[in-house]
Amino acid sequence: QVQLVESGGGLVQAGGSLRLSCAASGRTFNAMGWFRQAPGKEREFVAAISWSGYSIYYADSVKGRFTIARDNAQNTVYLQMNSLKPEDTAVYYCAARLSRVATVTGTYDYWGQGTQVTVSS
Repeated sequence: QVQLVESGGGLVQAGGSLRLSCAASGRTFNAMGWFRQAPGKEREFVAAISWSGYSIYYADSVKGRFTIARDNAQNTVYLQMNSLKPEDTAVYYCAARLSRVATVTGTYDYWGQGTQVTVSS
């Protein structure tokens, strides 16, 4: 049974940092990514990484502030979030994909339950 379990969310002041983790079990994945959904908005792409780590993509809104990384030995993907802004407030979801890395929400095969990130001003 495939599971993706996120952790690391919480409440932080603007300018602060958080690190999200997503532990996968049941199988390994070529691509893993992070998405987020704010209240009243659609789920949007944040970052994605290929198995090798060679291919990495970021949404323009987080470039230079967020860093995605993965540890294949632990089957875990991370999202380091720095210089957080109130507009980063959302539920953050980990996702995994069997095929090549992608940035489109609907193309991911497995999803975690989400972790709340709240950035206060």
